[in-house]
Amino acid sequence: MKPGVDLLALWRGKGLARQIISSVAILALTIMLMVLLGSYAFYSTMFIFLPSALSAPDSWLPSPAEWGWIAGTTLLGLGIAIWVAMRLARRILTPLNSVATSLRRVAQGDLAARAGAQRQPLDEASQLISDFNAMAERLERVQQERIFWNAAIAHELRTPVTILRGRLQGLSDGVFPPEPALFSSLLVQVEGLARLIEDLRIVGLAESGHLRIQLQQVDLQQEIGTVLTACESALQDKGFAVTLEIALQRTVCDPVRIRQALLALLENVLQHAAPGRLRISTASSADQHCLRVEDCGPGLAATDAAMIFDAFQRGPRSDDAQHRGSGLGLAVVRAIASAHHGTADCRPSPLGGTCFEVRWPH
Repeated sequence: MKPGVDLLALWRGKGLARQIISSVAILALTIMLMVLLGSYAFYSTMFIFLPSALSAPDSWLPSPAEWGWIAGTTLLGLGIAIWVAMRLARRILTPLNSVATSLRRVAQGDLAARAGAQRQPLDEASQLISDFNAMAERLERVQQERIFWNAAIAHELRTPVTILRGRLQGLSDGVFPPEPALFSSLLVQVEGLARLIEDLRIVGLAESGHLRIQLQQVDLQQEIGTVLTACESALQDKGFAVTLEIALQRTVCDPVRIRQALLALLENVLQHAAPGRLRISTASSADQHCLRVEDCGPGLAATDAAMIFDAFQRGPRSDDAQHRGSGLGLAVVRAIASAHHGTADCRPSPLGGTCFEVRWPH
């Protein structure tokens, strides 16, 4: 590209480049006009009022008056140039200094530091400030989430570990007799820990973008039947009457992950839904497949539904120890749906409760 075209493109643009070009051009034009017009005014005045103060026509050296004019013009031009440069430098350096100061504070651990400018900065500087503040906000949010996750994980692991420690200590001290019932209860706690660790692994892999799936042709009805067989007794004991409405037979998905998602949805039903009718259905549209689990109550408020798929979020009945879960089940469902390039959401169900949907493309 030709230099003239480059300058024209910079001039037509906005921001720092245009500001520098226009400032330098105006400065040069101002000084040239000042010298030319000032010279005409100076020599006209001197010829009229003090012609003897001018140098002789055959002299190469300026007279003292002319030396004074040259010095005054130079100093005035230099003053104008310094003034323009200071104003331009202030507009450029003020936001940069603000970003540099905030960056040092962030490096020292103050993630609440934000950059700003007293006056409207140039476009490039404004974009720099905006990008830096967005980065600082993200770092602060990641830090807060990390602290929350550490506390939440420690809280979830504490209960089963405490139970296991107490019962094993009792076995070691001879307080508890080594009976099959005790070993069964210990096994239940270990299985709960294993599920919690697997849920944490899936959610962590999904958030880092490393959750891998193995797509294949699957008989969805058979996969649903496998999960229901494993949960049938628990559902019946809680008083749930399961209804199947299978409109989709074959689909492409990861069968292991889809079974995990359905199992998590059924465990959520066992923890939070009221006994009654439970409908599991599948459907297919022009571009998506859908798996639904619907219960008959008590349902979710709109505020709860908006965040129910976040990790360690529990429903309104979670204060009751009987309905308390890990808070990871629905986060696992969303992670699996996202790994399939799909979505997971919930809405009110015609049955009177909540309808959870997992959608993924064909």
